[in-house]
Amino acid sequence: MTDDLPADLPAPDAPQTDAPADASVEARMDAAAEALRRVYGYHAFRPAQEPVLRHLFAGFDALAVMPTGGGKSVLYQIPALVLEGTVIVVSPLIALMQDQVEALKQLGVRAALLNSTLTAREQREVEKRFESGALDLLYVAPERLLTDGFMDRLARAHVALFAIDEAHCISQWGHDFRPEYRMLGEVRRRLAHVPCLAVTATADAPTQRDVLAQLGMDDDALFVTGFDRPNIRYRVDVSNEPKRQLLTFLDGHRGEAGIVYCLSRASVEKAAAMLCAEGVDALPYHAGLPQNVREANQTRFLREEGVVMCATIAFGMGIDKPNVRFVVHMDVPKSVEAYYQETGRAGRDGEPSEAYLLYSMASVVQQRRMMDDGGDAAHAWVGRHKLDAIVGFCETARCRRAVLLGYFGQNPPEYCGNCDTCITPLETWDATVAAQKLMSAVHRTGQRFGGAHVVSVVRGESTEKVTKYGHDRLPTFGVGADLEATEWRSVLRQLVAAGYLAIEADNYGRLVLTERATPVLRGQETVELRRDPTPAPKARRSRASAAPPIETTTEGERRFQLLRTLRLELARDQAVPPYVIFSDKTLREMAERAPTTEAGLREISGVGEAKMQRYGEAFLTALLNAG
Repeated sequence: MTDDLPADLPAPDAPQTDAPADASVEARMDAAAEALRRVYGYHAFRPAQEPVLRHLFAGFDALAVMPTGGGKSVLYQIPALVLEGTVIVVSPLIALMQDQVEALKQLGVRAALLNSTLTAREQREVEKRFESGALDLLYVAPERLLTDGFMDRLARAHVALFAIDEAHCISQWGHDFRPEYRMLGEVRRRLAHVPCLAVTATADAPTQRDVLAQLGMDDDALFVTGFDRPNIRYRVDVSNEPKRQLLTFLDGHRGEAGIVYCLSRASVEKAAAMLCAEGVDALPYHAGLPQNVREANQTRFLREEGVVMCATIAFGMGIDKPNVRFVVHMDVPKSVEAYYQETGRAGRDGEPSEAYLLYSMASVVQQRRMMDDGGDAAHAWVGRHKLDAIVGFCETARCRRAVLLGYFGQNPPEYCGNCDTCITPLETWDATVAAQKLMSAVHRTGQRFGGAHVVSVVRGESTEKVTKYGHDRLPTFGVGADLEATEWRSVLRQLVAAGYLAIEADNYGRLVLTERATPVLRGQETVELRRDPTPAPKARRSRASAAPPIETTTEGERRFQLLRTLRLELARDQAVPPYVIFSDKTLREMAERAPTTEAGLREISGVGEAKMQRYGEAFLTALLNAG
């Protein structure tokens, strides 16, 4: 990788917005606001960004917990333009480094990266530029940072800010703990003379406390700016016909980019093949694929429009594509934190997006088994509690956003208007008797069987397994014939989510009673459950209906599609993702306002000076020709 600009494009002057070394906080904030306008094309910081920047400009450390798409990268990119010296950004995510460096080069910022993707010659060149002060910002993989050679270079160079991205990786109680991140506390101590910024989108209160302790930060360094992503619509369905459910969902997102998460490599391959057969432009991604295939598929996803990536959770961290319109989970994630982070890959541009989760007890059992097989009892215990929380989220009759944000310690309204339970409120019913029948059957069968067998017993189904164990002679046999099997499965799932029953991953997910079950069985406590909505009737779906051409219904939409085509052509010429040129949000504003002069184009959010020099003429010409 080199820092050369494409030969056919003018090279903008590097931003010169450094504030004097002895500048006041206000002077630095003024310089920051000017850099935001001139370099990025934005006219104001988001409210959550200003207090963190002020804190850093005053020379203090900060841990910023902000939602995905909330502007965390601005917190270290703007200081790189305002402060003297180089900002060091530690990131475990190669894709994120590459994307952000490409985007920064488009803005004329002197940025580079150091990781395993560079040749030895390229690494030496980057290190030379770093030591000479020729870089505003340098992304470094943690493994590279911790080498003796690079630590020596840190001591010789002028470091303006030490930033740690994905800071939750520091905490052993975080959902994505990385041992090498635990060593960053020592680096922080060596750089005690410069401010330290740690940023993350996913850290509950214990994780926040652990990160602060590991980095030697005081409590006043913590800035929690909220976890809400109001542009994302949350929706959960019971997984009964996953193929049909996925295809029906995708019919509402034709021609859009999205991610479909599956729990296993085999299910990733199966989902991608099925979608391709249905006319969806889908690709697989998992750790079992050859590296060159993974890289090629990721590049296509980033640089083309409307590609759907079917993947394990090996894909996604560091993917900075802002116009991912949906994220689907075909199985239950391992925790609320993982779900929040994975769904946060949708709608980073703030435009309407959707998170769709298909939920089954089978995937819960599989997650439990994976946790228990990990070998670490303490982490397995934490993992089980985190899994219980995501099961509760799936089974709730409350506003899903309220449950999600409540998990992170926020107090949101009980109605958001943008999740399935708010849009279509669920009916609840007194399920005390049903709960007693089911839990009694669990007890009388010896707490040795899974949900399917227990449901067969209460419904009075004389299956081979039921008769083999003599469970057709139990008092509970047939006591629940009044409910359908789907209704009993709903009762079972909700009793697990509420903590009356627990699933043991051994013996194929056997059900056991918890302490909470006792007062219900004794008639001392009532149980209220939600009533699952009736599934929509099956609709015939032709393969041709999967991806028809996008229709343009307004002049603004027509112009948007023309600008989108131009952006894609320019991106292909430079071998960069389209969104590093302009985001969808910027293109939509251009299409709606249709400026005809450079002054008008500069008023569009996201059009800075460097991009004006590079692309202004091409986009103005396209708008004029569009009429």
